[in-house]
Amino acid sequence: MVLGPNQVWCWDITWLPGPAKGTYYYLYLILDLFSRKVVGWEVHEQESSKLAAHLLHRAYLRESIGGVSLILHSDNGSPMKGASLVEMLYRLGVVKSHSRPRVSNDNAYVESIFRTCKYRPDYPYRGFATLDDARAWVLKFVQWYNQEHKHSGLKFMTPHQRHSNQTDQVMDNRKSVYEVARATNPKRWTQGIRDWNLPERVWLNPEKGCDDLEVAA
Repeated sequence: MVLGPNQVWCWDITWLPGPAKGTYYYLYLILDLFSRKVVGWEVHEQESSKLAAHLLHRAYLRESIGGVSLILHSDNGSPMKGASLVEMLYRLGVVKSHSRPRVSNDNAYVESIFRTCKYRPDYPYRGFATLDDARAWVLKFVQWYNQEHKHSGLKFMTPHQRHSNQTDQVMDNRKSVYEVARATNPKRWTQGIRDWNLPERVWLNPEKGCDDLEVAA
């Protein structure tokens, strides 16, 4: 159970098509479980525990995590269990967490954003011409996702708003707008306005009946 940002991060690696058939670039991405904000990402030409460790370190410093208990969740791939990343986790005091065997939805939040990424209208299905092209495209995607994307799993807040604790302000403003609209045209709002309250708890893999946020992009 997560009650705020920078308590649990999820991360994974996905391939991006390269300039020729059978060539790929690799997107490393770290997502905050509570806010869905992308807190770190990089694109490289190979999968590597050392590269993952560097990414984690930079994200950790950028988010000023020092002194805060943080869990990093991932699947069981080789880069996720490599010595370089394990050493970095130890240095930073970050607790590692891995998906359970044969549980396909244990890292669903990251899989969801990868799907959102690859279904963007401007995604180059024929491949990125260069590594720099791939990095430039992902930079644009992450900026859009964090700052502009009205996330259905966050009741149409942006991940940045959720991450920066703007939830109450945004939702209070939204409720006020809906109440005015209802007062102006009550026949249209016979069932009351939509529930804009966000759950305060988020679960990585909830049991049935938990009031968790939906896994959606």
